[in-house]
Amino acid sequence: MRRNCFILTALLAVSCHGTAGTDMPEWRWPDKEEPAFVEPYPAITNLGWTNVTGGYSTLPEGIGIYRSPETLGGNKVIAYIAVADLSKVAWDVRSIDDPTIPGTTDPLKTPAEYYKETSAPVIVNGGYFFAEGGKRYNASVAVSGGRTYGVNINYASKDWVTMYYPTRGVFYEKDGARQTGWTYWSGGAKHYLYDAPARNSWSKDPLPVPDASFPVTAVDFAPETAIGGGPVLLKGGKVENTWEAEMFYGDGADDKMPEARHPRTAIGVTKDGLLILFVCEGRGMTDGVAGMTFAEEAAALQSLGCVEALNLDGGGSSCLLVEGKETIKVSDGSQRAVGSVVLLKKR
Repeated sequence: MRRNCFILTALLAVSCHGTAGTDMPEWRWPDKEEPAFVEPYPAITNLGWTNVTGGYSTLPEGIGIYRSPETLGGNKVIAYIAVADLSKVAWDVRSIDDPTIPGTTDPLKTPAEYYKETSAPVIVNGGYFFAEGGKRYNASVAVSGGRTYGVNINYASKDWVTMYYPTRGVFYEKDGARQTGWTYWSGGAKHYLYDAPARNSWSKDPLPVPDASFPVTAVDFAPETAIGGGPVLLKGGKVENTWEAEMFYGDGADDKMPEARHPRTAIGVTKDGLLILFVCEGRGMTDGVAGMTFAEEAAALQSLGCVEALNLDGGGSSCLLVEGKETIKVSDGSQRAVGSVVLLKKR
């Protein structure tokens, strides 16, 4: 019996200490492997976009960040998109408080200042704005939590004698649906939403003032969240690019703006309900990178699967922050203070 115990003890010693004369055990089980990375949006990477989400440490689940290929449409580009699964994260708007265009003393803020206030993981510049006479003005819709902070400006003129009344683009959410449209604020209580724009043009006489039945039958504009801008780039999966009807450009060099390449910002949604925030660099901040035309911007968003998309303020305003860090080089050399931003946040 003692002999058997001695043999068993010796065997256990060998089993625990490996071969004789070594202190390291013989590891007989395979190392646990980390699960392989599965690209959540292969349709995007198949287009040549690079998933750079791993470069950020605190992004909530449901947000992906992608960098464009070196060229799009044959042109050298630097562009970034934030892709948001809206079942996991929410989008919202922050803005100066100017709901009826009387002007406000609220300060314009840079995206970095908005980040300091909100700690939102993704922030992009929003709609158009201007400053005059010591006040700041929203020139684009801004709605958060059902409260209106800004409306699309409701007039346009070259000489302030002949007046036009354009409908202008908006991207909005209501009852869980996100889409684009055109709005007109009557200057009173009526705020109209249309599925088609008034087809104004600088080369034609002004069309009638929009109302409940013109340019098409309107509904009351009462979204939960909305950001204005323009032009509408995509609606119902089709390219719209209604910059002429929305009458952004009047004379001089600005006449060439839609067909010139500049930094651009846009917001869109795919048929699967993914929200996409888009920004591209321009104006030679990186050698050879001029930016995009509206048509090129629309094509890029359509290729990414967007069925609805709206151009936002661009040029020196274009800026996308991820965890407070800039993605593109802003064309003013430093961030411009803006009237509104779109942000992503945890639900």
